[in-house]
Amino acid sequence: MSNLNDMVLRERRDNVVTLWLNRPTQYNALSEEMLGSLRDELNAISSDSTIRCVVLAAKGTAFCAGHDLREMNDRRGLPFYQELFSLCTEVMTKIQALPVPVIARVQGVATAAGCQLVASCDLSIATYDARFGVSGINLGLFCSTPAVALTRNIALKHAFEMLFTGKFIDANTAVDWGLVNRAVENDGLDSVIEELTSAIASKSPQAVRYGKSMIYRQKAMSIEDAYAYAANVMACNAMESDAIEGIGEFLEKRPK
Repeated sequence: MSNLNDMVLRERRDNVVTLWLNRPTQYNALSEEMLGSLRDELNAISSDSTIRCVVLAAKGTAFCAGHDLREMNDRRGLPFYQELFSLCTEVMTKIQALPVPVIARVQGVATAAGCQLVASCDLSIATYDARFGVSGINLGLFCSTPAVALTRNIALKHAFEMLFTGKFIDANTAVDWGLVNRAVENDGLDSVIEELTSAIASKSPQAVRYGKSMIYRQKAMSIEDAYAYAANVMACNAMESDAIEGIGEFLEKRPK
């Protein structure tokens, strides 16, 4: 396991990279330094064509408790807040801009910007004891930036309930609402993550890269524009070597 900074550890097994948030005694609160380290790791991953999947994990009992409120209080001021939230936004958008899927590995609490991290990942697996919240409203601070990711993951009325009451939801509710793919026992978390990363890594890297980019770009389009864009992407993908080989193999095995 290697790291650019102790706050974010990097582990690679074959073609899967796991990034570990590493401030366990602070419940992995996102300080400016930690966000910067996470951004740098994501930048490095984006330029490495050998990586097929990324797991975002966390050391300790919590996934992420959101922004570091002590740092926010100590450095209080509009310029710092603007820079901090801009950096956070950069990290969240880089997760979705990566050409490969990112899976959140969630245990314990994921609140505010921590919940935003989960919502920004492409997939998420959580333990049954995980809890999710956007509880800034309880402190007089509406979770505006987490709301962007949250409202793009779950139904608007569910998002309103979380954002305006500050109440937490459990892992089963998160699955029901679409924030989490699956909830599992604590001792089964790593095996499910491995199963998922192995399945993704076994697919055509060309198809995966086309697919992830297409999904996020088409969401902002009208249905007509989305289909036109998707049709062109699929046509280009069909001209790639992996698709040509895969279709040929399928046809050769088809009964005559």
